[in-house]
Amino acid sequence: MTSPLYAVGDIHGQSAMLDHALDLIAADGGADAPIVFLGDYTDRGPDSAGVLDRLIAGQAQGRPWTTLKGNHDRMFEWFMEDTPRHDPHMLVGYHWFHDRIGGIETLASYGVPVPDRIRLEDLHAQAKTEVPQAHVDFLRGLDLYHLTDDLLFVHAGIRPGIALAEQSEKDMVWIRDAFLTNPDPHPWLVVHGHTALDHPQHFGNRIDLDGGAGYGRPIVPAVFQGRDCWLLTDRGRVPLRP
Repeated sequence: MTSPLYAVGDIHGQSAMLDHALDLIAADGGADAPIVFLGDYTDRGPDSAGVLDRLIAGQAQGRPWTTLKGNHDRMFEWFMEDTPRHDPHMLVGYHWFHDRIGGIETLASYGVPVPDRIRLEDLHAQAKTEVPQAHVDFLRGLDLYHLTDDLLFVHAGIRPGIALAEQSEKDMVWIRDAFLTNPDPHPWLVVHGHTALDHPQHFGNRIDLDGGAGYGRPIVPAVFQGRDCWLLTDRGRVPLRP
């Protein structure tokens, strides 16, 4: 049987939930277990800064952690550019500081409040002062996918029928309907997050590990051996099947 590989879905600023997920993984596979994090480390939850601190520290300690880019991570990354950039994929009227998106909570975790009336340039200047450069560099360096013989890990999904090398970043961090409604097998079992469920689910050609931490539901890590998948709980492994 192949060596185990672990995965963690969307975290969304939930540092305490992340710590619990890491404890479950360590109990199953040891402190140096290989983990793929599926992105969306920031927004909505109370401690995006703490989540990034933990991930950066783990990689600095040499842990075999692969960190993928989610759409919320990209929104934060783009806001921290010299001139803030808006993601055009969002619906008209939505922006990083919309109350459904989570940028307000992310900046609050760095001690940067977002009052009702503030100029974007002033808010941006405060964020540039308070957000560590190491966090910005981490966001810029995130991978779009991780591939094994049997599994493709990606934040949102892929566009069916398009070669992996030709997939767009926008689709990999944002796609939903065209990917989620496709019943056909992919060259690999696709492991993703992005679309929040009440609990991780196996759909045959894909596994969605976003259990809704951005809305206060638990992070449930998973372990893979080949295409076989188990969820990790306080009671041990629980098989996840279609």
